[in-house]
Amino acid sequence: MNVNKEKEARLTQEWLKGLLHYDKDSGKFTWLSGGSGVKASRVAGHVEKGTGYRRVKIGGVRYQAHRLAFLYIAGEWPKDQVDHINGSRDDNSWGNLREVNNKENCRNKGLGGNNTSGFVGVSWSKASGKWCAHIGINGKTVRLGNYYDLENAIQARRVADIKYGYHQNHGRQVEEI
Repeated sequence: MNVNKEKEARLTQEWLKGLLHYDKDSGKFTWLSGGSGVKASRVAGHVEKGTGYRRVKIGGVRYQAHRLAFLYIAGEWPKDQVDHINGSRDDNSWGNLREVNNKENCRNKGLGGNNTSGFVGVSWSKASGKWCAHIGINGKTVRLGNYYDLENAIQARRVADIKYGYHQNHGRQVEEI
């Protein structure tokens, strides 16, 4: 059992609900009672610098709030990863969370910071003097063609996104953390 699973195994839904209230619409956890340096009704946890994820410390252990939401609502820890559908790592509202595997999670990423075309999977090729469209499938890059027109390259990538099951939010603009 890995360290994260061991930590999670110690915290139960009953214990969590005795300490915190979770508002599934706002995604906020608030403390039910004061003590140990916390005040009742205050928002629990803090947003971690560098990652943007909210963490809540319970019993000396830091937990990711999006994983706590699963325990609180579903009664069990997510088996794999939790995706923030809209890409906002601090939006832990229940409607914004979904349990996914790594492949699904990677198919809902924001636009990379070094992207020059403004669209995921589309880049300029100096060698050909054309826009290149490509997509990652099962760990391999699949070329979708070279295009003189940027819009044609974007359209090729959009078609491939649908064909290969990428989330509709994949490639969205993301906020700096």
